[in-house]
Amino acid sequence: MEASHSYTYRAFARCARFSYHHAPWILFAAFLIAIASTVYVVRNLGMNTDTTDILSKDLPFRANSIHYNKTFPQEMDILLLVLDAPTPEQAYSAAGQLAARLKKDPKNFIDVYAPNVDVFFERNGLLYENISELERITDRLAEAQPLIARIADNPSLHTFSSVLTGAIKELSKGRNLELGPVLKSMSDTLDARLAGKPQQLSWQTLFRGEPQKNSYQEIILVKPRPDYSQLFASEQAISAVHAAAREIGLTEDGPIQLRVTGDMALANDELKSSLSGMEYAGIITFVLVAIVLYFAMRSIGMVLAVLLCLTLGLLLTAAFATAAIGQLNVISIAFAVLYIGLGADFAIHFLLRYREVLENGQISTEAMYKAGGEAGSALAACTIANAIGFYAFIPTSYSGVAELGIISGTGMLISLLVTFIIGPALLRYLSKRPISETSNRGSLGKVLEFSLNWRKLTYAAILVLLLIAIALLPQIRFDYNLLNMQDPKGKAVQTFRELLALPEHSPWYAIVLTKDREEARQLKDRLAELPEVGKIITFLDFVPTEQEEKLSVIEEMALIIGPLILSLSEPSTDKQMVMQQLEELNALSTALGHYIKEHPESSLSDSARTLKTSLAKLFSLLDSMDLSDKKKLLHSIEEDLLYTLPIAIQRLRTSVEATPFSEQDLPEPLSRRWLSHTGEYRIAVYPSEDIGDNKALAGFVRAVQQIAPHATGMPVVSLEAGEAVVEAFIQAFSLALVGITVALLILLRSIKYTLLVLIPLLLSSVFTGVFTVLLDIPFNFANIIALPLLLGLGIDSSLHMVHRSLDNHQESEILIHTSTARAIFYSALTALVDFASLMFSPHKGTASMGALLTVGLAFTLICTLIILPALLRIPAQYAKS
Repeated sequence: MEASHSYTYRAFARCARFSYHHAPWILFAAFLIAIASTVYVVRNLGMNTDTTDILSKDLPFRANSIHYNKTFPQEMDILLLVLDAPTPEQAYSAAGQLAARLKKDPKNFIDVYAPNVDVFFERNGLLYENISELERITDRLAEAQPLIARIADNPSLHTFSSVLTGAIKELSKGRNLELGPVLKSMSDTLDARLAGKPQQLSWQTLFRGEPQKNSYQEIILVKPRPDYSQLFASEQAISAVHAAAREIGLTEDGPIQLRVTGDMALANDELKSSLSGMEYAGIITFVLVAIVLYFAMRSIGMVLAVLLCLTLGLLLTAAFATAAIGQLNVISIAFAVLYIGLGADFAIHFLLRYREVLENGQISTEAMYKAGGEAGSALAACTIANAIGFYAFIPTSYSGVAELGIISGTGMLISLLVTFIIGPALLRYLSKRPISETSNRGSLGKVLEFSLNWRKLTYAAILVLLLIAIALLPQIRFDYNLLNMQDPKGKAVQTFRELLALPEHSPWYAIVLTKDREEARQLKDRLAELPEVGKIITFLDFVPTEQEEKLSVIEEMALIIGPLILSLSEPSTDKQMVMQQLEELNALSTALGHYIKEHPESSLSDSARTLKTSLAKLFSLLDSMDLSDKKKLLHSIEEDLLYTLPIAIQRLRTSVEATPFSEQDLPEPLSRRWLSHTGEYRIAVYPSEDIGDNKALAGFVRAVQQIAPHATGMPVVSLEAGEAVVEAFIQAFSLALVGITVALLILLRSIKYTLLVLIPLLLSSVFTGVFTVLLDIPFNFANIIALPLLLGLGIDSSLHMVHRSLDNHQESEILIHTSTARAIFYSALTALVDFASLMFSPHKGTASMGALLTVGLAFTLICTLIILPALLRIPAQYAKS
């Protein structure tokens, strides 16, 4: 009887029977191997979280990026520290203190650069203004100098109010003074204090005659020392940044807020949100998968057998990955997810086949032999097809997925061996012979009979769906924006998006390198003509034009502010000070009232009314306070109004010390960011619109590449990487389809049945692609990893059905009532439970992968259990060709 079976049947049957008979020794050896594998993996498996390594270095855009990173290494792997403050003085002061503190920590930081805090730019900043703007500032200072000088001589609330009262009286006499900004700023400052949300008045904006904004921003560029051997490569550096911020007095509830973003912070937050999602998904999945397996097996022992086989196979696959590659990347780490999905499929098919044979009345040893032979032949074919599918990724340029293909393809071979060596040994102790058939069998079969009874309707539905698919397939798209994969609630992501929304300060810009200054100048002129380009910065732009003319205006400015000397306020008793302050504030209110009455139509009257209202609120509150509370409140208001004055005067004094300079005089931290030691010039090309939108991103990159083909930078890398990934998957799927087709022709020896295996796979792939359009879930760098798993499960499911039909010469009506149909159903249901939980991950890439897998697996199940049986309607013995 045995001789009538194929060699594959006999080999797996004997293996299963041998393992069943020698279960104690097999399980003991498996236990030792599991322990050894665990120790080996823990001690030797590394983790590379550097996403730049997941694509081949031979790709042109990767070569350009690598060259740029070597030429300007300080621009690679950085943190952007964003400081938001109510005034420019506070932002400037905090940035200076934080930068100085971080520079003292070489253990965590390689480079710290705060461009606006640099002494060179503080001294020569006015040279970057145009002449008309300098003249306007000079006129403004000349007009305000007497008032500022009096306040600087005695910086107190008493003096400030007194000077402002005198200025209002001068206005009433017909003198032309621009007091609108001062009155508005004072009113805003008082209202903020009375509302319990204090903000300081900016004297720098008053000096320049500018309205005070709600917030001012300074950015510090920090290059940390990442440790890619750790899961969170930049975690230590980010923690050091926050520790330094606390040391200089920056707190979460303070007026100055620190936010950390940049590529390293984004990568750190992305990995955290991804693992957080996986963690929650794992807890939910474990419980639900156990429930599904119990309904499939109706035996706790068989459920344990599946889980133990999965655990050992996963350990052995991890050990192989450690030995063959040595480390996992952010893509290849998905091998665990793929293995669980496909490994469970192997175990479920074998165990349910064993159960079915037992139900037919055979004893355990005979059932083990028959189940091993029948399931082994089908699973061997599935393993070959799956391995080919995964190994097809090896020759692609997507090295991250190529490594995933090596690990997962070999993992399928390991899963096959574990299923037929460890599985039978476990069944000897964990499974008893079932007494009767389970009710699931009949109920599932009855549901599946619908497609057979209404096969014409099934064919019509397939045709309609295909026509819809043909119309929608061109709308399938790939999302190149890496930010769209991350948790939108993450602080690093939110901060980065805010910066992107301001194209002139966008952290995403194209980079072009040139060999000399003339080429840099010519390229800048050509790029500036593009409508997609907002602004261009080169090393040449840091030497301002018309320096002599500007210095003449700055000298005039220096003469104006020359007499400004900041003195300490006069000491006085508590009561005397409070009385003086109240007296001057009342005098100011009275002067404002007179001015409003005398000049009701004046442009200044609105500001005067607003300040008078604010003062009235202040007086009302003061009337209800005792002396001590009055002193505290008035002192706080004095701080709000005058705290930034010393910083503003000092910065103003420094700015008028400007001297002419050339390229050779530019500070080294600046010059090495724009001119390399090899003489290459760096050109930064900023977009004219927010390139967070994929269409704008592609338009900007392609426009720049027309003029500068070797351009690089994050926009270029994102777009080119996305296209490389799409090309790699098309290449891999083409190779996989050809390889699987050839393997099926050899295994099945039938063109008809080869097509019947492939049709459900192709249909489910098309329907899944269409649903990405309907659900508005584009493919991205994360969810595209779902495709190898869908390929594997699709091949497995249809191959099992076709193989069972051929092997046992069963018609469709009988086939849908077998353990094969139940195994396909419960295997897919197990995977659905596993991957549906991913949809609740805060990481959008992981969530979209869960959605894609859920939809894809649902279509695989429909195509295999509903459509394929209808196609297999003709009895197998008449279908061989």
